[in-house]
Amino acid sequence: MTTVANPIDSASQNSYGQDADSMGKRNRPKNRADKRDTLRKSKFDSVSSMLFAVLILVGVCAFMLFIVWWDSRVYLPVKTLAMIIENPAGRGENAEGFERDFEPPGAEEVEALAEPTMQDTIAAVTDAVSSVAASLDTTNTNSASSTQGTGKGDSRPPGPMGEGEDIVPRSERWQLNFSAKSLAGYSEQLDFYKIELAAIGGTIQGVDYASQLSGTPKIRHGDSETEKRLYFMWTTESPLKRFDQQLLQKAGIPLSGRQMLKFLEPAFENLLANIELEFSTKAGHPSVTEIAKTVFESKSVEGGFAFEVVNQRYRKPKK
Repeated sequence: MTTVANPIDSASQNSYGQDADSMGKRNRPKNRADKRDTLRKSKFDSVSSMLFAVLILVGVCAFMLFIVWWDSRVYLPVKTLAMIIENPAGRGENAEGFERDFEPPGAEEVEALAEPTMQDTIAAVTDAVSSVAASLDTTNTNSASSTQGTGKGDSRPPGPMGEGEDIVPRSERWQLNFSAKSLAGYSEQLDFYKIELAAIGGTIQGVDYASQLSGTPKIRHGDSETEKRLYFMWTTESPLKRFDQQLLQKAGIPLSGRQMLKFLEPAFENLLANIELEFSTKAGHPSVTEIAKTVFESKSVEGGFAFEVVNQRYRKPKK
């Protein structure tokens, strides 16, 4: 059977195909524009990305602050300082010498201390009446010498009477130096070390103390007999001595005829003793009995001040 193509249908098909092609060509640019529009950044995307970046930044900052806070809560163990107790020997009122025996008085001292005889009393009265100057005859005595005793003195260093180690006491061995250009800087150091300024002597009984010197001074009065802390006093003139005077006057403490002192707290004294011993040990002198002089100087460090040894002298070994 032979099939004959319908010209109308063919024409329709050709027309439709042409229309489809033309429609596809017309719609293709429009679809690309739509795709470009969908890929283009919108205002919503800009705002959301900015908020997301801000949240990340805030989170990072919060995490860093948390690390700083946590690190501040982690305390390193504080190094415990050994308590260094010194018991220096002292000869008290005994004369300086190279032995430990008591020195007997000389001939003049014996005659001055001896109970006068009746003959001496009559002679003294006669001399006083006649206004004749008496001369002391020391030739007829039983003493081995008419001018000095026979003892060898006391080999202990100066200080309160007592047996102990042959060391130079801290009050004689230590020297504290401060570096300050102003009264405020000097008082700040005294407060940092908890050093009390004081005045003693004169017509006032007891000791007047002043502390918290960089602000409003705190004053108190105490008994000198109960004071056992280590103290220092000025032996030479210094600009810092005038600072002490100004600080005590600021506290309202009278200074006329009085001696100015610096009192150290026991904990601070022990800290200086450890610094001193550590320095001497590194220098090859592991015992305080070998130290003759230690000079400390206050230096500015992070968080405050600290004393360090700037000079140290040692004793010659005894033969």
